[in-house]
Amino acid sequence: MKVILTGATGMVGEGVLLTLLDVADISQVLIVTRREYDGMENDKLRKLVVSDFNKVEDVSEHLVGYDACFYCAGVSSVGMTEADYTHITYATTLHFAEVVLSKNPDMIFCHISGGSTNEHSRLMWARVKGRTERELMEMPFRSVYNFRPGIMKAMDGQIYVNPQNKRYIRVLFPIMNFLMPSVCLTLQEVGMAMLNAAMHGYSKPILEISDIKLLSKC
Repeated sequence: MKVILTGATGMVGEGVLLTLLDVADISQVLIVTRREYDGMENDKLRKLVVSDFNKVEDVSEHLVGYDACFYCAGVSSVGMTEADYTHITYATTLHFAEVVLSKNPDMIFCHISGGSTNEHSRLMWARVKGRTERELMEMPFRSVYNFRPGIMKAMDGQIYVNPQNKRYIRVLFPIMNFLMPSVCLTLQEVGMAMLNAAMHGYSKPILEISDIKLLSKC
């Protein structure tokens, strides 16, 4: 399987990337990033820097021949207006999806969303993510899977984890995982669940934490 992945310069995307590169069934991963990726090198890894994802069609010739797209790019809504957050989370995601679909009409699209996503929520971020999920599922991909992870633990060797998160992972995650295992995931579980959805499918297009845990073990 050949995969396009976004978000490799963020914690979630990098964790998914490291998981994919360690799987024999993956022959190639093309990371599409807004800035240079300075992490590990690997024979399976290809890199494409696109400073503006809303202009990804300008380099669409590099996006041909892939089986799946793992869209892990995203930003926090903290401090953002609804208009700005909608532009990045909804409009940019949909545009990227449209371009990769035009080049790979039999593609599977796996999208990192968020827990408690709901298009009718009072919470701005939840509404925007919910609309994004719905419109992705309306696109004619072979399959679309929206992943709603919770508290996530980074993998060893990741470099795109900020110091605050590193302290949290070291000190608080073991406690949270002991007290509330139903809301905690490792990024390896997330990556394996995305891969298994792309390779074998899943019974529903929206995957909550329990689905991710189950699918990661398939």
